[in-house]
Amino acid sequence: MSGTTTAAAQQGRRGSGAGAGANRWVVLVVLCVSLLLVAVDATVLHVAVPAVTEDLKPGAIELLWIVDIYPLVCASLLILFGTLGDRVGRRRVLLLGYALFGVASAVAALADNAQVLIAARALLGVGGAMIMPATLSILRQVFPDRRERAVAIGLWSAVAAVGAAVGPLLGGFLLEHFWWGSVFLINIPLMLVSLPIGRWLLPESTGDRDGPWDVVGALMAASGLFGLVLGVKRLGGGEDPLGLTTLLSLFLGGALLVGFVRRQRRRKHPLVDLSMFMRPAFSTSVGCIVLAMLALVGLELIAAQYLQLVLGLSPLETGLRLLPLTIAAMAAGLAGSKMLGGLGPRAMVCAGFCLTAFAVLLLTGMGGHANDALLLVGFVLLGFGLETTLFGAYESMLSEAPQAQAGGAAAIGETSYQLGAGIGIALLGSVMNAAYAPGLSSVQGVSAADSAAAGHSLGEAYEVAGRVGGGAGAALRSAARDSFVHGLHVTLLVSAGLLLLGAVAALKLPRGMGCGGSGSAPAGRAERVPGPRDPERPERVGAGSSADV
Repeated sequence: MSGTTTAAAQQGRRGSGAGAGANRWVVLVVLCVSLLLVAVDATVLHVAVPAVTEDLKPGAIELLWIVDIYPLVCASLLILFGTLGDRVGRRRVLLLGYALFGVASAVAALADNAQVLIAARALLGVGGAMIMPATLSILRQVFPDRRERAVAIGLWSAVAAVGAAVGPLLGGFLLEHFWWGSVFLINIPLMLVSLPIGRWLLPESTGDRDGPWDVVGALMAASGLFGLVLGVKRLGGGEDPLGLTTLLSLFLGGALLVGFVRRQRRRKHPLVDLSMFMRPAFSTSVGCIVLAMLALVGLELIAAQYLQLVLGLSPLETGLRLLPLTIAAMAAGLAGSKMLGGLGPRAMVCAGFCLTAFAVLLLTGMGGHANDALLLVGFVLLGFGLETTLFGAYESMLSEAPQAQAGGAAAIGETSYQLGAGIGIALLGSVMNAAYAPGLSSVQGVSAADSAAAGHSLGEAYEVAGRVGGGAGAALRSAARDSFVHGLHVTLLVSAGLLLLGAVAALKLPRGMGCGGSGSAPAGRAERVPGPRDPERPERVGAGSSADV
């Protein structure tokens, strides 16, 4: 396996040697640190919400925006910055993302009112959208050999799992010793180190620059995704599905995305090459990412509520009970390249979905009392199965995409990830509520108004039960716990069905994988790598094609 590219050779002449020989693994370390920062920031604020509320006194809507604006903006701009990196340089966009992330972190840490914090979190979302697709597209460039790239993606995905788990734990530690702004200040020293190291080590590359960059198309994609993700988040937050804001967001978002697709099909030089979706491996991989995230995020949310509200565990105890899931996901990421080489994409993704479905069905044994052995086995199998699925899907998607469209392909993958997470919360949350609420409609001694209020959530049911008091309050509390467990079981069964649907869809993936750089630029399309004196000279990268899978 060569593990070298023309891009790396050009960088070698510049003196950095990035991407050549063993240095490409150093590049991977830099990219993983970038991803870790974004992944941690997505969850680190969750434990700081009570402290932020006490200090800044935000209203209910402001508090919602403080939490949601970061993932909302990030998901909306992934395609815009992913394709911009293909045009102006992926490393350039990544370094600009570093700088913006550092500045926004300082503003967020020092915010003295909710409006400033919301604006700073939005800027963090912009920086995150610049960083995330750039890391994956540079990884695609630096590792042209598919088997080495599988190892790199395994490490990359393991870091993502670590970041998601470390966020709340790190946030909790900082809040015990400092004020809430410290959860943002930790980004600044990392950015100060990453900027010069990234500029020195990371290779620069661009995709096909034929024709002008479609600014209108980029704005349509960003606006459409913003509306769609906002609508999905409102559904997941329990808002009225027929509410004006929710319907308007979904309609306008969907209409703009349909218009974006039609525009790209008409253009001679599209922003995103939608012909990638004509490749079964690419489109199937994207669908598998959506289904896997749909199951993961919805189940994690409901599991956290079960552990705290039904079993009565503290937030720290809940985090520790969920930790095996993250550790298993890390293990699957590290072992992913060997599994991919032995099983191939089709069997690996299909097996990952089936293992996850088995874990979900196993967890239907959860009841009103703790079963530590069941939880441990279920969460380990769940984490390993889901990460196996995501690893195989990401690797197939990235390998199938032309190298000139690496940024756009990475952005599509990350957007699918975010949309799957949002849809999962909305869909599984709706299933949970539909199964939970009817059990509280006829509790003896509880009025219809109190029963309706208790039917909103288990936490609210406990509040109503405390207010009602006496035997009726105790009966309501018991009925709410039983109804929640019933709703959990129904939700797990629906999740298992969706996961088995993903296993069937994965049968469209290639059976095996080749050693070469699959998905490299087609004939006549060149990957551009700026040289020291010729910033626009095209260089041909790789001789393989997507057919070698």
